[in-house]
Amino acid sequence: MDHIPRLSEVLYIGLCREIGTPTEVAIRRDVLDIEERIKSPLYMHIGFILMDSGSYREGFRFTSSDRDRMLWLCNCKLITDICHFRIYNSSKHQIILMEDSETPPGFVRLRLLTPNYAQSSFINSCLVAFNGGLYISSSLTRNTFFNLLTGNRFSSYKNKTIHGPCTNGFFKSVEVDHALCFAIICCNKFLRNLVERCQRHAWPPVPVLEKILRNGCHCVPIGSKLDSPYNELEWRLSFSLAEQQLVCTMNHTQFLCYGLLKIFLKEVMNNRQEPILCSYYMKTTVFWIMQLGHVNWHPINFLDCFWKCFKYLIHFVYRGEFSNFFIPENNMFLNKVVGDTRESLLQQLYQYYRMGVSCLLLSPTLRSILEPALCNLSFAVSFTENITDINLCGMQEILGLSFRIEELCHCYLYLTSIDKLSRLSILPYQLLTLQYCTAETLVKLAFIMANSTSGYTHKNIYILDRMICNMLKLVAKLGPASYSLYLALYYYRTGRYDKTLLITFLTKRRLSQDFVIYYSKPAVDWHSYNEALGNLSLSRRMTMTWVCNVRISDNNPCIEELIFEQSVIQQNGFPILEISPFVMVEMLSVLSHYRLGNRSQCLQSRTDLQTLLLYDDGTYVPLKFIDISWQILGICQHIIGDLHGALQSYQESLKQEAYHGIQEATYIRIEWVKEQLDRNT
Repeated sequence: MDHIPRLSEVLYIGLCREIGTPTEVAIRRDVLDIEERIKSPLYMHIGFILMDSGSYREGFRFTSSDRDRMLWLCNCKLITDICHFRIYNSSKHQIILMEDSETPPGFVRLRLLTPNYAQSSFINSCLVAFNGGLYISSSLTRNTFFNLLTGNRFSSYKNKTIHGPCTNGFFKSVEVDHALCFAIICCNKFLRNLVERCQRHAWPPVPVLEKILRNGCHCVPIGSKLDSPYNELEWRLSFSLAEQQLVCTMNHTQFLCYGLLKIFLKEVMNNRQEPILCSYYMKTTVFWIMQLGHVNWHPINFLDCFWKCFKYLIHFVYRGEFSNFFIPENNMFLNKVVGDTRESLLQQLYQYYRMGVSCLLLSPTLRSILEPALCNLSFAVSFTENITDINLCGMQEILGLSFRIEELCHCYLYLTSIDKLSRLSILPYQLLTLQYCTAETLVKLAFIMANSTSGYTHKNIYILDRMICNMLKLVAKLGPASYSLYLALYYYRTGRYDKTLLITFLTKRRLSQDFVIYYSKPAVDWHSYNEALGNLSLSRRMTMTWVCNVRISDNNPCIEELIFEQSVIQQNGFPILEISPFVMVEMLSVLSHYRLGNRSQCLQSRTDLQTLLLYDDGTYVPLKFIDISWQILGICQHIIGDLHGALQSYQESLKQEAYHGIQEATYIRIEWVKEQLDRNT
C-alpha cells in the first residue's frame, strides 16, 4: 500500500469510529471509575472489594469482548517480610506471608500465618500442609470459588467453567470472568527492575510510576507452566491496576494502535487455528515499544506505529522469549510457545510480514475502513468529534450501570457514598453518573420501604406513604424521562388510579417528543434535539431526552399483576424484569381505566398496546423484551375479560426469544385462560 500518510489518517479516523474517539474513551473510563467509587463502601461492608479490569475497563467496547472482574477479601493482609506481621491485628485479619525464594519469577507461594482466625472458613478449605506450614492452594481456591458461584445466589450466572485463574460464565449474553485474588499493598521488591527502566527511559512519567507503586498488585490463583509437583501452591502476580494506569497514559494514537493489534489478532491471527497468542501479548508489546521510545506516535504515522509493534512481536516469537513488562525475568512463552507451536506461529507471522502492512486487509473490519481509500486515490476523510455521538456514548455507559440493592442499609451506603463524592471536584459525566445513581437508588429505597409496612400503625403508614411519594417525585426530576413511571406504578399499587392516569398521560406526551433517545432509536430527530437542547446542561438533557426500560427487581414487587412473573424469574436466576416504557405506559392506562370502570378508554388503551406490539420494528419495544411485552398484553386482556385475545397473546409470548425466562408463568396463565373458557362454554 502506497500513500502511507493518507492511508494512516484514514485508518486512524476509521478506528476512532470503530473503537471510540478520545472523548468517548475518556467518558467510558470516567463512568466506570465513579461507579467503583460509589459501590466500594457497600462491597467493603460485605467484606470484599470488586474491581473491573481488562479491555472493558481500559475503554474498549468490542461486542465480542468479555468483562474481567477481580475481587478480594478485605480481611486478608499480605506481607512480603515476616517482620511486617506486627503491622496488622491478627485477631481481625488473615495475615499471609508471600514467599518467592523457591518459585519462578512472577510467582509466589502464600503461607497463612493466622490459621486460628475465627472467620476463615473459605481460606481453611483451601489450605495444604507443606514444609511445616499451611499454604493456600491456588487450584483449591479456583475450585472452591467456582463452587461458590454455582450456588443458588448466583443462578443468573450461567454456563460456568474454570478458565485459567478465573471462573468464566454468562450473564445473559455478556461473558464475564471472575477471579478471586489477594491484594498486595507493598510490592516494591518485585518492581525494582521496572523502576530502574522507568528512570532510564523516562516512561511512564514519575507521577504514574509512584501511583503504580502505591496501588500494589494482586496474586491470582494459577501456577507457572513448569513441570513441578508444587504448581498448585503457586500464585501468579497480576499487575492489572498498573496496566490500567499505563493504558490511561497512552495518547489516542497509542490506544488505537493497541486496539488495532487486538482486532488483527482476533480476525486474522486467531481466525483459522487454535489461538496461541492472547490480547495480553498485544498490550505488553505496546508497553515495551512505548518505553523504548523509537516510534513517532501520530495519526499521520499510524501504519508505521502498527508495523513497528508487529515486528517487535515477531522478534519475541523468534527469540522464543516474551518478557513480562513488570517482571522481565518472567518468560510468558515458557512451556507454552515452544517447539512446533512456536515454529508454526513464526511461520504464520513471517507470512504476514512478507505481505507488509497490506496484511491488514485480511481483517474484515480493517478492510472495510481501508478499501474506499485504496479504490479512490482522491478519497479523503475528515473527522471531528460529534456532540451527538458523545451524548449517546455517555447515555449508553450510564444506563448500562446496574445496582443490586436488597436491603435498606445498601441504599444508605450508596446514598452516603454519592453524597461524599458529589462534594468533590469531579468530571461532568461523573457528576451525571452520580445523579443517575441517586435516582436509581431512591427507586429501590422507595419500593423496599413500600414492601415493609407490616406492623405499622395507620399514622406511620401515612407518613411512610408521604415519604415514598416525595422520593419518587424527586426521582422523576433527577432521572431519565421515563422514570416518572415509577411514581405511576406506586400510585397504581396504592389505588390512586386517577393520579396514575395523569402521570401516564404526561409521560406518554414526553416520550412522543422527536428528540427523545431510547436505545439510539433511528426515529430520533437529531436536528430537533440539537435545536431544543443544544445549550442545556447534561443534567437537563438526561431528564428530558433519555428514555430507558422500567426495571422491576425480583425481590422488590411494584405491581400485583406481575408478581407471578417475578417469582418465576427469581427461580430461574434472572433478577430483573425489563419492560419498555412505551409498553408500561399502555399497561398502566389499561389497568387504571379498568379499575375506574372507564370501559371505552380501557379498550382504547388495550388496542393501542396491541397495535404497538403488532407493528413495531424494534424501535419502541426491543426484540429481547418482546416476550414480557406480549405477556403484559395477555395479562391486560385477561383482566378485562378478553379471554381469546389473552390466549393468543400468551401463545405469542412463547414464540419470542425467552430473554426473561417466563415461559413457566406463561404456560400456567394459558391453563387459567383455558379453564375459564371451558367454564364459560
